[in-house]
This record gives sequence, C-alpha cells and structure tokens, in this order.
Amino acid sequence: MFNDVVIVESAISAFNNAALFGAAFLWWAVLTVPLFVVVYLCRDAIVQKLGWNQNNILQRVSVWTAGLTLLWAVLFGGNYGVLRDGLSVLPGMMAAIVFLTSLFVSSYLRKMPLPRMNWWKWMAVIAGVALVGMSDMHAWWGPILQIGAMLLGFVLGRLAKSEMRPVGGIVLIVLSVAIAMLMQPEFFRFGQLGNLTVGHVLGMLMLGIFAMATIALLNVNARGKIKRGVFVKLKWLCRVMCVLGAALFVITEALPVFLGTLAALFAMFAVSVWHKKQVDLVAGYKMFALVLVCFGIITVMPAIAAMGILYWASLPNVKFWSEFKALL
Repeated sequence: MFNDVVIVESAISAFNNAALFGAAFLWWAVLTVPLFVVVYLCRDAIVQKLGWNQNNILQRVSVWTAGLTLLWAVLFGGNYGVLRDGLSVLPGMMAAIVFLTSLFVSSYLRKMPLPRMNWWKWMAVIAGVALVGMSDMHAWWGPILQIGAMLLGFVLGRLAKSEMRPVGGIVLIVLSVAIAMLMQPEFFRFGQLGNLTVGHVLGMLMLGIFAMATIALLNVNARGKIKRGVFVKLKWLCRVMCVLGAALFVITEALPVFLGTLAALFAMFAVSVWHKKQVDLVAGYKMFALVLVCFGIITVMPAIAAMGILYWASLPNVKFWSEFKALL
C-alpha cells in the first residue's frame, strides 16, 4: 500500500480529478475581471497617458503583443523536463514562434538607428541572448536553435522593406502559439498532465472563431454574387462541418481536428462575407480586439487582454452582434 509507485499514481489521479473543475487560466481570467473593468472605464486616461491615438493604436498594440509573446515563449515556455524525447517537434515550433515575434517587432523598429553601445548595454544584450538560449536546454542544440531563430528574425526584420501587417501578423503568431499549446499542453502547464478540460477546449474554440472571423472580414471581398438558394445550402453544409469538428475536438483534443475545424470556420465565414454586398470593416477590427482578449486570457497575460479592451474601445461604434450573427 505504501509502494512509491502507488503513492505517486494516487497523487497524480487526485490532482488530475481536481483539475477537471479547475482550468487555471479560466480562474485567472475571473480574478482579473475587476482589472478589465477598470481598464475599460479609464480607457481614455490610459490611452492618453500612453501617447496612443486613432492613428497609431493598432500598430502599438500589435508590436506590444508580439513583444510580450516573445517574452512569454522564452520565460513561460520554460524547461520542465516534459518533452517527449525523440518524438516532439515542439522545440522547432517554439523556435518558429521566437522567429515570428522577433521578425514582427524588428520590422517595426527597422527605421530606428541602432543605439551606441557601451559596456553595460553589451552586458544587457549578452544576458538577453543567454536567457533566450536557456529557454530550451533539453538538448545541446536547443540554445543554438532558439538564439539562431531570434537573431535571424531580428536581422530579417531590419532588412525588410516594410512592416509586417499588424492584424495578419498577430493572428499568425496567436494561432502558432495556440497550435504549440495543443501539441503539448503539459509543456506550457496549459492542461494537467497533458489533458484538457472543457474550459481549455472551449477557450481554444473561441480563439479560433474570432481569428477566422477576423481573417474573413478583412481579407474576403463582399461580392453579393452567390444566389440565395445556393448560399443557404452552402451555409448549412459549413455549419454541420463546424459543429461536427467542434464536437470531435471536444472529445479528442486533437490538433489535426482543431486545424480542420478552423478551416471549416473560415469557409463558413468566407461564404457569408462573399454573399453580402458589403461588410463593415470595423467589425473585423473588433473581432481582432476579441482575438487579443482571448489570447491574453488563454496565455495568462492580462496585459494583452487589457490592450484588446483598449483597442475595442478606440474603434467606432458598429452593430457588432448583428454582423457577427450574419457570419454564423
């Protein structure tokens, strides 16, 4: 009865059973609701204090989101000794996230001259590079991969002729992080022992819905060319595919199912936008604000969620819910 294995397995079982009712990120979101309310009520003072306005708030929010995601990947991704040796591709995925975030931030800083270096600035740079390297030490090549990805992103961003698109780039980064978290939830402490609760799965689905709606509204042109009868049949086909995909994802928690569900959601939203004669692009940017809020909640980064609230409040009023229902 007091065998070590039995004791450990009993503790794990109790821990996992408790986790069925305790998605940590969800309770963090509940606890930070007062913060979100304060941010919304004091939005004008906060935006003014930060020096943001209608012309630069999208760029500022996007750059800060990418920068904080880079720090999150380096500091929170961490070395927990849970990588499946010889099977995991998560190190490559983390390097891709580091590359994308550093590329995004660097592309917006490319016009800024490099600072004149002295000894303490060199020490800060060396410490930062070492920190990035220490974020992946499961193998000897881990630090080389992480540091190389960051430096490559920084150099390419400096050499780029234009900045990355703020909405498209951030949606790509957000979905990359979501994919990584679904690949190995235990690595990010996103799921207990790698198992996701209903709260985790629904949070991911909400993030995917808002991300696909953002892409469809801002990139698909409203043509008004699909006949009503054909549109109804296509819409119901897409709805059935989305419901089946979501249900299968809840059951299996599988990444391929999640990607298939995203494809079905985008098809449904794209058909809806293509059928309409015109769409309000403000609704697309509102969707992007909700992407930031969901992403900040899932990754337990209230700062990103707060920036999503500020960006939502800065946009003109629009019949958002009617626009959103028209997509479904």
